[in-house]
Amino acid sequence: MRQVLIGERYRLLRLIGRGGMGQVWLARDEVLHRDVAVKEVLPPGWANAEERDALRTRTMREARTTARLNHPNVIQVYDVVLAGANPWIVMEYVPSRSMQQIIVEDGPMPPARAARIGLAVLAALRAAHRAGVLHRDVKPHNVLIADDGRVVLTDFGLAIADGDGRMTRPGLVMGSPQYVSPERAAEGVSTVAADLWSLGATLYAAVEGRSPYARRTSMATLTALATSPPDPARHAGALRPVLDGLLRRDPRRRIGADEVERLLRRVPAETPRPAGTATPGPGPGSAGGDRPAPPARERDAGDSAAAGSRRRRSGSLTTRGGRTWVVATAAGVAVLAVLVTVALLRAGAGDKPDPGALPAGTAGTATPTATATGNGSAAGAAFPCGGAVPAGAVPVSPAPRPSGEPFALTAGWTWHVDPAGFRIAVPVGWLGYPDGTASCFREPEGSRTLSVDSGAPPTESPDRYLAAQERRITDAGALPGYQRLVIQRIDSYDGAEWECRWTSAKGVALHSYRMLANAGGRAYTIGWVTREFDWSVNKANLLMLRQSFHPADDAAR
Repeated sequence: MRQVLIGERYRLLRLIGRGGMGQVWLARDEVLHRDVAVKEVLPPGWANAEERDALRTRTMREARTTARLNHPNVIQVYDVVLAGANPWIVMEYVPSRSMQQIIVEDGPMPPARAARIGLAVLAALRAAHRAGVLHRDVKPHNVLIADDGRVVLTDFGLAIADGDGRMTRPGLVMGSPQYVSPERAAEGVSTVAADLWSLGATLYAAVEGRSPYARRTSMATLTALATSPPDPARHAGALRPVLDGLLRRDPRRRIGADEVERLLRRVPAETPRPAGTATPGPGPGSAGGDRPAPPARERDAGDSAAAGSRRRRSGSLTTRGGRTWVVATAAGVAVLAVLVTVALLRAGAGDKPDPGALPAGTAGTATPTATATGNGSAAGAAFPCGGAVPAGAVPVSPAPRPSGEPFALTAGWTWHVDPAGFRIAVPVGWLGYPDGTASCFREPEGSRTLSVDSGAPPTESPDRYLAAQERRITDAGALPGYQRLVIQRIDSYDGAEWECRWTSAKGVALHSYRMLANAGGRAYTIGWVTREFDWSVNKANLLMLRQSFHPADDAAR
């Protein structure tokens, strides 16, 4: 990747994460000769001029808010740079994983470990509250666990400080619904008690593997939040009094910071395991998740997320619908990936499926449909599996977990081992079918699509290959409103990645990620398409897809 200098000082080295409102780069401060994290704030493609200006204002507010806090458990902000039309926030670089990533990769945490992390986050919140700052977006994604054990609260992008105003408007809920307090969801009220409720929901997710109001859609989550008590915490142990006190619906009855600290300090430490005893896996009721954290590899827009190591697996073949498929499930794993930031949740939006939202495809057995320009061929070549689902499509079913399989999949997902030899995680119940050289998985009555195409020859310049695909498809006019987010080389399998947005024939904003991987004498293209509205909440799924993919030469062993 061509290295870019921002503000005549910060040299971008590599992209280390993305989020709904921007992306984070590892950069080198050429003046002080140190590594920094630089957050590039990118307005969503559907934002109008007023919303873009508001985002820039909020970015400056985030920098001012965080810079006024001087605490070891709060991420440090060093600088703000205006480059082009967008602001960049220069921050402390913390090699780490987020709590969310640890939950997804290692399983739920023991109560004692969650309590230790909770004390650190509470200390950060108390420092912020003393300075007149409310965070408003406390969640596992924004809690970093550094490689040296330090706990850091980050991403004050939704924070509100005295004199900054509320920057909200009717019909707009900011933050992640699963971690927003009932009073904030109902009335938009931001208080110290609301931050503490979000801390309680974060600690709940740490021990249970999901938030206390995890539902299939954002609106279902908000409905449950307004009408139901939190789901029972079955693995909280000695942490239960903290959760019960923090997750009270009435903020007047919610326990305060002093009581939270007292209860967290009463959670006993783990009992040391006898020498030679194996560490149990993160199954239901297990105390898994207290293993040492591997080095950070990817960060999600201010959060840390490990890319995960490659593992070798085995499986058995099953013939379905005229084509052989292999599936296996991570049985007994009670891990549910907690959804990533819903940056802008418009009232009443986001829950209606749009089966016709994807670009058309013409390969294989899929029935072609028209794009906005009527040119389905160009779109289909770059984005397979975009046509109508064929009659022979087979729902993905769970199967026994492969022997020795160490990778814990999110609940509701299973392993697919393809006839071409590769292996990848796929959602149970999605419709699977071949489309030429691609294997397709479509969400029933929805618009999300997963595809893996193994038909291309390897290339020495995967980023140039993707750029050529981009030129061909956009020159054909197959993706109206196209916006490139990134095309760049990646370390995984000497490959490249391509992320973009466009608008469907029905006017639906769509978001796509494609990873090209060179392996075993061929090139694999892994594709993931969602609506733009759903992109943020599917970030955990995308990360798992990238981690779970194994090409033929690796998956067969």
